[in-house]
Amino acid sequence: MESTVSAPNLPTPATTDVQPKATSRLLFVDHIRVFLTVLVVLHHLIIIYAGTGDFYYTEGREDFVTNAIGGWFCSVNQAYFMGLFLLISAYFVPGSYDRKGPMRFLKDRLIRLGIPLAVYSWILDPLFVYWLLAVVYGVRLPFWDFFPGQYFNKYGPLIGAGPLWFVETLLIFSLLYVVWRLLTRTRRAQPTVETAFPRDSAIVLFALLLGVAGFLVRLWRPMGWSFGTLNLQLPFFAQYIALFIVGLIAYRRNWLLSLPDKTGRRWLVISVILILLWAPMMLLGGADTNDAPFKGGWYWQSLAYALWESWLCVGMCIGVIYVFRHYLSRPGKLSGFLVPSAYAAYIIHPLVITPIAFAVSDVALYPLLKFGLVAAVVVPLCFVLGALIRKLPYADRVL
Repeated sequence: MESTVSAPNLPTPATTDVQPKATSRLLFVDHIRVFLTVLVVLHHLIIIYAGTGDFYYTEGREDFVTNAIGGWFCSVNQAYFMGLFLLISAYFVPGSYDRKGPMRFLKDRLIRLGIPLAVYSWILDPLFVYWLLAVVYGVRLPFWDFFPGQYFNKYGPLIGAGPLWFVETLLIFSLLYVVWRLLTRTRRAQPTVETAFPRDSAIVLFALLLGVAGFLVRLWRPMGWSFGTLNLQLPFFAQYIALFIVGLIAYRRNWLLSLPDKTGRRWLVISVILILLWAPMMLLGGADTNDAPFKGGWYWQSLAYALWESWLCVGMCIGVIYVFRHYLSRPGKLSGFLVPSAYAAYIIHPLVITPIAFAVSDVALYPLLKFGLVAAVVVPLCFVLGALIRKLPYADRVL
């Protein structure tokens, strides 16, 4: 239902002990990052053609079927993909801190996260929005009147523009982790004990609590609300905080490797059922005429959606980890190209898909067909450009 990137306010267009197993490189986790990066690109691309969220540019040609399929696709993605991103990112945080200590860990985080965050937020995004205003929306302003005055007051956040909200969030969570480790450093160190993966009863309880937490947060701020200064969509942060913490615990307990196959298969099946239940839930709740009750407030639709979202999130996190660990854990030539380029591809993808979508805006095709054709071009292009960017001097140290 919601985009993970808040669009600028643009005019409407005319058209301690380290567990040894967990410290070794987990190739299936790298492949999950690639998969999630591709999903992010597709998520934002379908918004352009299906009008199911906010983005830099949308075509506004969607029909009911396109809008419904786009809403289903975006809702399923939004339910889990950024939470899973945070979980697998958090999984390696404790080991990194243990090896490097607080100062080297902070330095590494500031280089890997802080530099892309600053460059995109304060250079790339303002220039990109300025181009959009002039070329796409026909709003022409002297650049120095636009930046820093109008951009930061009207068109963009202070920091965390576009998809870099995720990098900003990961940096904030990492800094909070450092504070927590420093505050608890006098506590007697406990040996790391590998434990069995949580039972289904514990997983069900976690999913229920996560759903209730999401519902309660959305009584305060509904989905679609963003803290504009930092571009953080707080209605989703109950999930993001919880899964980051789960990732930290999972490292110490080695859960990514101890996940039983039968548990992975079971929750994958549950996820498929929940994905199929999206349309009946939305139709029963009247989303075809008004989807506002699903976004927050004292409505049964809001509670139902929050529980659907939390169960799907938990199920997909477990199911995706199972599938990739079981079937996609081997190296290959394609993997060797995609994995190093995924981070750069994630950062630059709005700058790639938006101009291309605008360039073919006059091509008369059914929106979903156009989405498929453009996706076949922009997804590989993002990774190719990401690989080229990493060849720039010092870029590979950051990206």
